Formats: sequence, C-alpha cells, structure tokens
Amino acid sequence: MADQHPGPEALLPLPAAAFHILLAVADEDRHGYAIIQDVAARTGGALKLSAGTLYRSIQRMLEQGLLVETRQRPAREEDDERRRYYRITAYGAAVARAETRRLAQLVRLARQRGFAPGRA
Repeated sequence: MADQHPGPEALLPLPAAAFHILLAVADEDRHGYAIIQDVAARTGGALKLSAGTLYRSIQRMLEQGLLVETRQRPAREEDDERRRYYRITAYGAAVARAETRRLAQLVRLARQRGFAPGRA
C-alpha cells in the first residue's frame, strides 16, 4: 500500500492546517469539531480552524492517503450518528515525521543565524 504513495517528502512543506490536523488525530480518532477544539487548545487559540478550512483540508488529506474515515464509533450514548471520525494512516504518520524533521532543520538554521532562542 505504501507503494501507492510518493515518498513523504513529496508532500512537504505541509500546510499548517494539515500538520495540525495530523497532530490532532495522532493518538486517537476524532471527528471534525473535536479536531477544531484540539488544534485551538494545543495552539493556545493561535490557530482556529474554520469548518471550511478543516473540511477542505480533510478532503485533500483523504485523497492523499494521510487520513482515513473510520467506521469504528464510540459508545452510542457518547456518539452523534452524523459525525464522521478520522484516523491517521501509516503514510500520514510518515509525512508528519518528515514535516517535523523539516521544521526542526529550519529552527536549527534560524538559531545559527541568531533568529531563534536556544543553542545552535
């Protein structure tokens, strides 16, 4: 299945929204509104995804093989049947790791030039 996808680096740089969506679903399946809430909480409100941005990004990420819509659902009393739940794929995780490496390299370069705090 991995052979169907280009190497993870082919999708870099990831749009910020896509990277944050991957982070939001990295440890558990989430529905759209839960993704919006997770991103806002994790960024201290600095990034607030609109529903339009979220669902356009999710559609593109489904097409790229970064996410899948899962059929597994929470317990009925905790669920709303209208919700769609999304899960990161192995390819999505590989792309997220590649983007993390790319960003870390940028921070190292910025530190070397005195643009970021920390050691070079």
